[in-house]
Amino acid sequence: MILKLNFQSEVPIYQQICNQIIYWISTGELKPGEKLPTVRGLAEEAGINSMTVSKAYQQLKAEGYLVTERRNGVTVSGQFRTPGELSEEDTRELVLLISRARIAGVPKEKFLELCESFYDRMAESEKM
Repeated sequence: MILKLNFQSEVPIYQQICNQIIYWISTGELKPGEKLPTVRGLAEEAGINSMTVSKAYQQLKAEGYLVTERRNGVTVSGQFRTPGELSEEDTRELVLLISRARIAGVPKEKFLELCESFYDRMAESEKM
């Protein structure tokens, strides 16, 4: 698992880790039941504090993306949120993204085309 972290970004490192793991789950790069590196191992590999990785893992567990098992460590959950629905937080983020696109003058058709393209690309990655 190779993280790409931007230490100059305004996005906190733990959130960058969360975002990448969620992305990898959505594309099928991380599959349900797949074991993730230990907190210490991932921290050493990425050259960051283990508390940062721990915070990311805890957030992902709270959101239902990861589970902790005594014998298997941290694994990708097989049970995600209610199928076909977004959480309130995700809905707020989507509204913010749409707002930014509107302010930037992105036409609705172009925005929807981009959404469809990325959605389809992730679905294709999942099949591989």
